[in-house]
Amino acid sequence: MEKFLDGEAIAALEKLERAALINSITGFKSLNLIGTCNKTGHANLAVFNSVIHIGANPPLMGFIVRPDSVERHTLSNIEEIGFFTINHVNKEIYRQAHQTSARYSKDQSEFDACGLTPSYKNGFAAPYVEESNICIGLSHQERIDIKLNGTVLIIGKIEHLYFPASVWSKDGFVDIEKAGTIACSGLDSYHQTERLSRLSYAKVDKLPEEIVVAYK
Repeated sequence: MEKFLDGEAIAALEKLERAALINSITGFKSLNLIGTCNKTGHANLAVFNSVIHIGANPPLMGFIVRPDSVERHTLSNIEEIGFFTINHVNKEIYRQAHQTSARYSKDQSEFDACGLTPSYKNGFAAPYVEESNICIGLSHQERIDIKLNGTVLIIGKIEHLYFPASVWSKDGFVDIEKAGTIACSGLDSYHQTERLSRLSYAKVDKLPEEIVVAYK
C-alpha cells in the first residue's frame, strides 16, 4: 500500500519524526568528518552528511551548517582561521564518527572524546583524521546564508588532497568504494556500497557502454 503525505500532513508530524522522514527521503548521502581548530590550536571534529561538489575549476566543495542559534564550533573555527578538512568515513570509524555529533563543550576535543587521531600535514592549519583514507584540505572561500531556514552554506577551495595511490584510475576517477568510503541515510543509518558499473559519456546517438577501469 502506498503512503501519501501532503505538505500539511508533513508539517503536522512531531518534530523528531518529521526530521527523520525528511532526512531519510533525500536518499543516500556522503559521510564526512570535518576537522577544524581555533587560533590557539584547539581541535574540533564533527560529522556531516551534507558535503557537496560545487565545481572542478577551481576545485570547490561545500557543506551545510545548521542554524547558529547554538554554538557551532565548526563554523566559528572556519571563520576564525580560514581553513578546514573533509575526511571520508570508512567502516572502521563510523561509530566514532557518529559519536562526534554529541554536544561536546567547546573546550573538549571530539578527537580525544571519540578515539580519533588529529594529523597535521605539510603545514596545513586544520587537522586531518589519521584513520580516514581520503582527506581533503580546504581554504574558506564564501559563506552563503540561506534565509529560508537559517542554515549556512560554507564553500571551500581544495588546497591539499590525500588518497591511496591504488584507487586512482588512469582517467582521473578516484574509486572511493575501493578506498573503503561508506555512505549514510537519514541521521543514523550507515551503508557500504556496491558499484553496478561506470558508464561512458551519454550521447544522443549512442547507447552508453560500460567503462573498464584501469588504475595508475
